[in-house]
Amino acid sequence: MTDSRRNFIKKATFAGAALLAAPAVFGQDGKKKTKEKTPDPVVPFKLKYAPSVGMFREHAGTDIIDNIKFCHDMGFRAMFDNGLMSRSPEDQVKYLNELQRLGMDFGPFVLYADFSVTSFVLNKPEVREMLINKMKEGVEVAKRTGAKQALVVPGRYDEKLHRDYQTANVIDNLRYCCDIVEPAGLTIVLEPLNTLRDHPGLFLTGVPQSYSICRAVNRPSCKINLDIYHQQITEGNLIPNLDASWSEIGALHCGDNPGRMEPTTGEINYKNVFKFIYNKGYQGVICMEHGMKDRTKEGEARVIQAYRECDSFEV
Repeated sequence: MTDSRRNFIKKATFAGAALLAAPAVFGQDGKKKTKEKTPDPVVPFKLKYAPSVGMFREHAGTDIIDNIKFCHDMGFRAMFDNGLMSRSPEDQVKYLNELQRLGMDFGPFVLYADFSVTSFVLNKPEVREMLINKMKEGVEVAKRTGAKQALVVPGRYDEKLHRDYQTANVIDNLRYCCDIVEPAGLTIVLEPLNTLRDHPGLFLTGVPQSYSICRAVNRPSCKINLDIYHQQITEGNLIPNLDASWSEIGALHCGDNPGRMEPTTGEINYKNVFKFIYNKGYQGVICMEHGMKDRTKEGEARVIQAYRECDSFEV
């Protein structure tokens, strides 16, 4: 993408965001309000919200580098890619090199998330060997790219085995995994997922459960990836759970509920949630792992404006 085209896209998107913000700045009668201030879209966000490559494809196309540059121009200072491991080594390096050039962070890539099998909950040599080999693959990706966090979902629960035995097996298997990733500077982040709507049958579902497992593993390379969308469905009580588990949180995902679309489309008060996260001194990434209510250029502009709105909390 040429600089002139990028500048055109940036100006067009800023204009679109400004138009979308107009009802908040100008009343229905067209008279300008004086007590509210529209955030400047070129200013970096307070927190490191991370779009995925392709989230803004109506503006930036499908090229990896163009997507990263566009997101940087919009004020984002991080990206994430669940499918990083499936990309070619050349694309992996190109992707992360561009982020480093622009001073942007990278959210956790998915290292292991098989929703169809029992794995971590079992005490079996073949399961342990599979997990260790998978961790070694993740380490190679980290060595190539400099990625620091890898997302792990411990799989399904076993209906024939007591939950306490399964928990002990998960802890033991995670320790074996940490033995592989920790020397390479890679951190596992465990993601609890909701079973009420999206992922029935999984073992890891809640924040307190994830917290107790991380404390039991007792390794700096094992933390929580707290997905605010999933936990709103599973247990709610978002800010108190964030506060209680804060020492073990390594990364965050977001999306509104119901619908799993951008903030402001559902019931979660993301402005307050983001303010709490900011005031805790969070320096990590918040992956924008959600859909888009309207897959058009205007819809993409609304996503950016939604994050501007939620990021406009006072500090």
